[in-house]
Amino acid sequence: MAAVTVWEPRAGPGPAGLHREWTAEPVSTGTTIMAVEFDGGVVIGADSRTTTGAYIANRVTDKLTPVHDRIFCCRSGSAADTQAVADAVAYQLAFHSVELEEPPRVRTAARLFQQSCYRYREELSAGIIVAGWDPRRGGQVYVVPMGGLLLRQPFAVGGSGSSYIYGFLDATFQPGMSRSQCQEFVARGLALAMVRDGSSGGVIRLAAITEEGVERTVLAGSDLPWGDGGPAV
Repeated sequence: MAAVTVWEPRAGPGPAGLHREWTAEPVSTGTTIMAVEFDGGVVIGADSRTTTGAYIANRVTDKLTPVHDRIFCCRSGSAADTQAVADAVAYQLAFHSVELEEPPRVRTAARLFQQSCYRYREELSAGIIVAGWDPRRGGQVYVVPMGGLLLRQPFAVGGSGSSYIYGFLDATFQPGMSRSQCQEFVARGLALAMVRDGSSGGVIRLAAITEEGVERTVLAGSDLPWGDGGPAV
């Protein structure tokens, strides 16, 4: 029997190549996420762009996900993976708080994220920042990068845009910053990353978590603190 050769078009320039690229790529929160501690709480923030390859699937995604009243996670990596892990942790924390008859600790939430991310490290694409407030230790920030490490830090940054702003963060961060200084620090860092990283963009979502509760803010358009080198607004 004669051999039959079937020619399949390669993904390249043109509509056919773009279509193949979008369908082959998973939905990803290619992103920039940040969190920083201050005396009395934490400030967290993230951009809002979700991508599928080179295609922007959602420009107003909320990547600040509550897992309990005063505990949030910032998600980067696969949108499906991070949502599944966050839902599982929220479910476990709800039962845990009922059993203890008190709010769960931020470290407990971070440990639950770490266990899931480490156990399924070969299958998951998830980088998580866990931040919040509890009565025992106040405001806390924990980072759980891909692979399942768990580390507490005074501030944390993650996502594809983080590599562009490490110099700015190291030069600008100061221990003991106030709540308003932390909000400005996070907003400016995210804005600078959004200028340089093609997978980060949209609006900036901020949240300040304290004993009193959670105060959320959205910065868009002319409110974005682009900083030096950003576009004129």
